[in-house]
Amino acid sequence: MTTTQATLHLLCGKIAAGKSTLSKQLGSTPGTVVISEDDWLASLFSDEMSSVSDYVRCSAKLRAGMGPHVVALLKAGTSVVLDFPANTVANRAWMRGIFEAANVPHMLHHLDVPDALCKERLQARNKGGDHAFAATDAQFELVSRHFVPPSAEEGFNIVRYQADHGR
Repeated sequence: MTTTQATLHLLCGKIAAGKSTLSKQLGSTPGTVVISEDDWLASLFSDEMSSVSDYVRCSAKLRAGMGPHVVALLKAGTSVVLDFPANTVANRAWMRGIFEAANVPHMLHHLDVPDALCKERLQARNKGGDHAFAATDAQFELVSRHFVPPSAEEGFNIVRYQADHGR
């Protein structure tokens, strides 16, 4: 029996860049689970979230509880696709703490998608009604102001995707 080392997959991209779509693809690999921030936030805090500041507060609570759980999964040999936005230096530092604590490799998947395409996808997603949260264009702009693409200096193993998810 061949064993492979667990890997932590991280996702970086603006709202509606395709992070959840890519996470599902990555999660289809045997021995891999997807942990979706949106699903957990909707399940645990949907009645508490009506603004970006609510999201920040609830997301911090979720990260505090989820971090040790992800470390345990990785140490047990299960790869994890962490469908949480790795969109700021601070969020990526939290994620670094996870793969370092578990002593496993990681991949930071950066979806480099133009704002216009993200907004187009966001509007289509909102019309479809199948996503846990419907962000407005104003919320997209507000959240996007905090987006910081990953840099080589941060020391992550980065896989960059263009708008079509091609590498």
